[in-house]
Amino acid sequence: MHSLKNLTKKENEKKIIFTAGPASLINTNLSNIKPCFGRGDKEYLKTEKKVLNKIKKIAGGFENIARFQGSGSLAIEIMMANYLYGNIIIINTGYYAQRLHTISNQLKSLFGYIKKIDIIDWKEINSLQKKYDWVIACPTETSCGIKIPIKTLSKVAKRCKSKLMLDATGSIGLENDHELADVISFSSCKGLFGLTGAGFICYNKKFKNYIPSFYLNLQNHIDKKMTGPYQILYSLEKILEKHSDIKYSVIINKKKFMKKMKNFLTVKNENQPNLCTHVNKIIKSKTKKAILYSPRNTIGGSVVCHIGEAHLGKDARGKILDLLY
Repeated sequence: MHSLKNLTKKENEKKIIFTAGPASLINTNLSNIKPCFGRGDKEYLKTEKKVLNKIKKIAGGFENIARFQGSGSLAIEIMMANYLYGNIIIINTGYYAQRLHTISNQLKSLFGYIKKIDIIDWKEINSLQKKYDWVIACPTETSCGIKIPIKTLSKVAKRCKSKLMLDATGSIGLENDHELADVISFSSCKGLFGLTGAGFICYNKKFKNYIPSFYLNLQNHIDKKMTGPYQILYSLEKILEKHSDIKYSVIINKKKFMKKMKNFLTVKNENQPNLCTHVNKIIKSKTKKAILYSPRNTIGGSVVCHIGEAHLGKDARGKILDLLY
């Protein structure tokens, strides 16, 4: 264990990240990985149940969770394919919300459950009154450092007499109120602080659509008809036991960065996500060890993310921010 701590310390010193995920390398990301199998391995199955229950709790108490190998993007596509139908509206916060629009159009053509797709700028949602079957949003938009509080999104959905779907990739584990949605998707590697490679969908009521695809059909993942993210779930076990301590490192980093860059902030406090911050300034680093975030947008400025001291937990003080100017 001592040599493993030295290894992760060395690797985190070699590469200092200001990106959106995965977080910095935590000892237990590696130390808790074990040989395992998803059928007949009682120890593993006990751990999987424990981990998934903890994730449901972090997500706000959903009744059900599905897990599978793959990215957050795959989780989004499986969720959207199996749940969306009728008339839908997407709240546009930036690149990742626009990607939801793209996926919706593709699913409309492929399966036909979606009938009409609208999109609205996030600053205009208070004027939204029309009835929809689904409101879809990305509460933390990492491409431009915007947060829409989930309570606000829930009010919009109720006003539109619709169900609420969230791409929670950037918000899970870092923001509150996910349980106000009907269904959410996310990955293992941002606010859960795990390794990349696992996708999750949390839901209360079951989906209605039948998807004629083996991997995109959510029921096949619920029934565990293919290899799951076994070792990712093992690695999450000890991480999630200390989740609040690791989350503290993100909050400290965020607060220090906002104070440091107070003259360059572009978003009001109520729309500041914990994961990242957009500033109207080109951020540079004093060291080549730093990995700066390259957002998928063209809005200018810089986006800095705050999970680069996750390995320090409650000992984090945002010291890595001293490397930025």
